[in-house]
Amino acid sequence: MTKPESKLKAAARSISRSTSKSKSRTRLAPSSSKTAMRPDTKHARILAMLRMPAGTTIAAIMTATDWQQHSVRGFLAGVVRKKLGLNLVSEQTDKGRVYRIKDGKATSTADRVKQAA
Repeated sequence: MTKPESKLKAAARSISRSTSKSKSRTRLAPSSSKTAMRPDTKHARILAMLRMPAGTTIAAIMTATDWQQHSVRGFLAGVVRKKLGLNLVSEQTDKGRVYRIKDGKATSTADRVKQAA
């Protein structure tokens, strides 16, 4: 093979590759996070536990999900408070610290600082 022939073959290969990939890929629109959640997920179980009037403890969430303590605290802060914007309140009781979701809008950070003082 001479050099011009090898360049022609290489060009033909690149053209055939580019034409085979020219199909556009279509993606389905992502579903909204506000849609109905699947009922038997760890997130749904935790939210159900938090919505109970008595609330729940971190230890109870740990046993229900097989998560470690820092993972539960991260979920409460990151998902429940920030992403979902739910009003998560905690109270010190004889059982320990109990967390629950209180009806209404989530309190702002400034309100939480006032409550702590």
